[in-house]
Amino acid sequence: MYVKPLNILTMEENKTDKELLIKGLKKMGVSLVFMFSGPTLLYIAFSNKEKPLYIPLLFLSLIICGTAIFLAFKGIQTIMNSMFGKNSNSN
Repeated sequence: MYVKPLNILTMEENKTDKELLIKGLKKMGVSLVFMFSGPTLLYIAFSNKEKPLYIPLLFLSLIICGTAIFLAFKGIQTIMNSMFGKNSNSN
């Protein structure tokens, strides 16, 4: 019976790219601000339907809510790339 020897793979050590991590954390911080301000403006818009700024405030709050979701995804993606992505310095 033939037994194939184990190949021990050497994994290169992944180091976190700190600059990219800080950029991702900044995106998450801005997203956190938008996550609170967007729904707050949306509540204000829905509570003042008779005011003339109802429609612009409604659109602004929806844009801020969408931007918060987008920045959250981009921030998480940037943080994951800083931890698990390939470093640009190694090329």
